[in-house]
Amino acid sequence: MLGKSQKRHIAKAITWRLVGTIDTILISWFITGNPWTGLKIGLAEVLTKMILYYFHERVWFKINLTKAGIIRESRVRHIAKTITWRGVGTLDTMLLGWLITGNPLSGLKIGMSELLTKMVLYYLHERVWYRLNYGLKN
Repeated sequence: MLGKSQKRHIAKAITWRLVGTIDTILISWFITGNPWTGLKIGLAEVLTKMILYYFHERVWFKINLTKAGIIRESRVRHIAKTITWRGVGTLDTMLLGWLITGNPLSGLKIGMSELLTKMVLYYLHERVWYRLNYGLKN
């Protein structure tokens, strides 16, 4: 049986992946000029990103930043999570873009283009989930 925090992390992984996939599809389509390539890259990411995101959430759930003077639910924590997740996510996007297009430069362009859009979207996603009580201990 899954714990409350695990259910929360699974739900967050699903909602983030929906937002992230749409962003990836649109950026990949724009860069390659091919909607099917954008769709392939976006759909390939669904599985890899959900797995990576789940483990990223589990690691961050266990990190105790209160000892360092950073409150667990603070904006600073959300910004730090945004940066670490974007690093993992960008590497995954670049590799998938390269594998699917056969062109490492296309993978690099897609990954770099997502840096700004995904960081903004991820931060907003974190702020929405911060306001939700789903999966938290009462």
